[in-house]
Amino acid sequence: MSSQATASHREAAEIYTGEAICKQKSLDLLSKLNLPKGLLPLNDILEVGQNHQTGFVWLKQKNPIQHKFKQISRTVWYDKEVTAFVEDRKMKKLTGVKSKELLIWITINEIYIQENNQEKITFGTPTGISKTFPVSAFQEDEQEGGKN
Repeated sequence: MSSQATASHREAAEIYTGEAICKQKSLDLLSKLNLPKGLLPLNDILEVGQNHQTGFVWLKQKNPIQHKFKQISRTVWYDKEVTAFVEDRKMKKLTGVKSKELLIWITINEIYIQENNQEKITFGTPTGISKTFPVSAFQEDEQEGGKN
């Protein structure tokens, strides 16, 4: 989803700017969605927005980053803008996130925790392939030492 699409959701959105408030709002968002707080280890966040009517959210940071989740030995790339449609335990139509599998970057377009197994989190690709990991691998403490 491009910045143009984000612009169409801005009108009825709650928007925050400034690094400190945006970092806090991104953590609050993950908490409200019942997703692990380390899932979006973004740096220098410039803007966070959420359109409560459509469920659309966006996070803008100064530069793309890579983060290694040590517990699962996976490197994830976050673009300057990450967008998604959110609901409880789910991020759908996700953009701006890729995971490195061997030597290839794979687009991640869906993240969810199933209601019947809240210890596992699943990441889906546009091709329908998914991988499941322990939720504990994405807790906030995990992000401290893993930035690249």
